Amino acid sequence: MNKLLCTAAVLLLASCASRQAEITGCWVQPVPGQPGAMQGIRLLPGGGAESVNMNTLVYTEWSRNGNVLTLRGKSIGNKNSSVFTTQAVITSLTDGKLELEAGGQKDAYIRVKP
Repeated sequence: MNKLLCTAAVLLLASCASRQAEITGCWVQPVPGQPGAMQGIRLLPGGGAESVNMNTLVYTEWSRNGNVLTLRGKSIGNKNSSVFTTQAVITSLTDGKLELEAGGQKDAYIRVKP
């Protein structure tokens, strides 16, 4: 009986440890200086990405390697555009919150339903 209880406990702990918050979804944050406005990114299954309320920063794809999130896209300015790749460290990820750090800047996002 003791052996069965231990086996069940090990299986339960293993399933809890392997469960990680899913990073795909729509992540937004407040737009600085615009009360009530939100901006962010939609991380699609399969590696596609879309900007949320950001017309000049067009995300196209994403990838994740451990705790590093890589975003690719195009920055569109006045008659000028450039392709970019940026990386950020995922410092926290739960079902409802994503925190990133890149170049000393920290950003926090909340998950919203599309």
